Amino acid sequence: MDTRNATVALLKEITASDVLQEVNASLDSLEDNDAVDAAVAASEGIARLEAVRFRALAQLNRHRDGASSVVQEIAFALSVVDGHAAGLVSTAVALTTRLPRTLGLLDRGEVGGYGAMKVATATAWLSDEDARAVDEVLEDRLPGRNSEQIRKAANHAAVMADREGAARRAERHRAGRRLSIRHGETGVASIEVEDGPVEKVAAAYTRIDREARALKTGNETRTLDQLRADIALDLMLGGQGGKSERSEVFLYMDLNTYLGVNEDPAELAGHGHIPASLARHIASGPDTVLRRIVTDPLSGQVLDLGRNRYRPTAGLGEFVRVRDRECRRPGCHRIAQACDLDHSVPWQHGGHTADTELVDLCRRDHRLKDEPGWIYRLAEDGTLTITTPTRHSYNSTPPPLHEPRTEQPPPF
Repeated sequence: MDTRNATVALLKEITASDVLQEVNASLDSLEDNDAVDAAVAASEGIARLEAVRFRALAQLNRHRDGASSVVQEIAFALSVVDGHAAGLVSTAVALTTRLPRTLGLLDRGEVGGYGAMKVATATAWLSDEDARAVDEVLEDRLPGRNSEQIRKAANHAAVMADREGAARRAERHRAGRRLSIRHGETGVASIEVEDGPVEKVAAAYTRIDREARALKTGNETRTLDQLRADIALDLMLGGQGGKSERSEVFLYMDLNTYLGVNEDPAELAGHGHIPASLARHIASGPDTVLRRIVTDPLSGQVLDLGRNRYRPTAGLGEFVRVRDRECRRPGCHRIAQACDLDHSVPWQHGGHTADTELVDLCRRDHRLKDEPGWIYRLAEDGTLTITTPTRHSYNSTPPPLHEPRTEQPPPF
C-alpha cells in the first residue's frame, strides 16, 4: 500500500475505530459532570480532525492551482452547499499559509473549525504580513471563546492591524450588497439583503416598523412581527404595504391532490415539497393559472405539456424547464426558469437540440461544464452523470412529479 492510500486508510480506521463503539456504549452510565467532560473531549477530537480536513483541502487546492471548480468538487464530495464549500476551501488556504497559529489551536482542540472560519473571514482582506501578526495576537485570546466572541476578537484585531484598509474594506463590502433567499421547512422561506448600506437598511426597517404599528389596530389579529414581514414582502412586490400582491410561482401538484382525493405533498419549484393543504391554498388564488402536465403513470416523469394556458408556450425550452424544475447539478437548487438550457453534448461536437440532450444548468454550472476535466453525460432515461477532474462521479435525475404507480387512478 502506497503512502497516499495508507493515509486515507488510517483516517478511516481512526474514525471507525472499535474504541468509539465502546465509548458510545458506555455513555448511558455517565453522571452529569462526566457527560459534560465527554462532550468537551469529543469536541476537541472533532477540532483535531477538522485540522486534518483543512490540510487535505489545501493540498487539493494547491494541486489544482486554486481552480474555482475545486469548490464544486468539494461540495460534491462532502455533500455540502457551494457557499459552505467555498468557505471551507478559503479557510483551508488561509490556515495553511497565513494563520498557522490558529491551525495550531485546531490541532490542540482549543478552537473548532467554525471558529477558525471566523478568523479566516475576518482576516481575508489583510496582507499576508498583517494576517500573520493578527494570528499571533489572537493565539492567546481565542481558546475558550464561542464563535461570536471569536468573530468580534478577530475583527477588532484586524481593524487595529490596518485601520486605513478597514475603511476600504467597508466600502468594498457595501459594493458587494446582494439579495439572497434561504428555503426553510413546511412552506416558508427567508429573504435577506446582505451587506446593504447600514443607513438604508436601518431606514427601511424603520419605515416597515412604522407602517406595521399603524396597522396594529384593535381589529388586526396579526402580530407586529407578522405585519412587518407581510409589509416588507408587499413592498418588494410593488405594492404600498399591508396588502397582498400578485406573484408568479411554479407549483407541481398531482390532480388527485388538487381535488382532495389524497394528501400527497406538492412541490414548489426552487423550494421543495410542501403539504397538500398549503398547495391547494396556493392553487386556489384568484389569479392562479392551471396547466396540464402529462406524466408516465409508472415512473412519474414528464412526457408532455398541455398547451391550454393564458400565454403561448416556449415549446421545447419550456418542456425541459418543467421537466428539470431546478439546475441539474446535484446540490444546486436554482429554479430552472432562471437557468440556461445547455447541450449535454456540445453543439459543435454533434449535439442535438432535443429534450433527450438538453438540461438546465445555472450560469455558474454551465461555465463549470466547460472547464478541463469535467465530463457531463446524459442518459436516455434523463440521468445526468457528472464526472469531476478527480474521476468521482455523481448522478442527477429529474425527480418524478408523483411516486411510481402500479395501479391506474380511478376515473372521474
